[in-house]
Amino acid sequence: MEIKIQSIHFDATEQLKAFIEKKVAKLEKNYEDIQKAEISLKVVKPATALNKETSITVIVPGSQLHVEKTCDTFEEGVDQAVDALRIQLTKFKEKMRK
Repeated sequence: MEIKIQSIHFDATEQLKAFIEKKVAKLEKNYEDIQKAEISLKVVKPATALNKETSITVIVPGSQLHVEKTCDTFEEGVDQAVDALRIQLTKFKEKMRK
């Protein structure tokens, strides 16, 4: 699986990138055929709460799954987005079996 991280309006630290890669890599346990994961991190209105926007797009054969979360920290956003994607991938996998 190819993981692409894009940070908009700021520079992501190596620590944050490593955290994201570790979390996103775990999605392969739910669905092995993930081709690519695109993570987009964006700071909206820097001085407000809930200003970290995390969006993850996962590309699987024949489809594309997308999740967007807005939280106080990117780590929290990635956690929530990965959980939501895990549910989507499970449903997608069940659909493919039918």
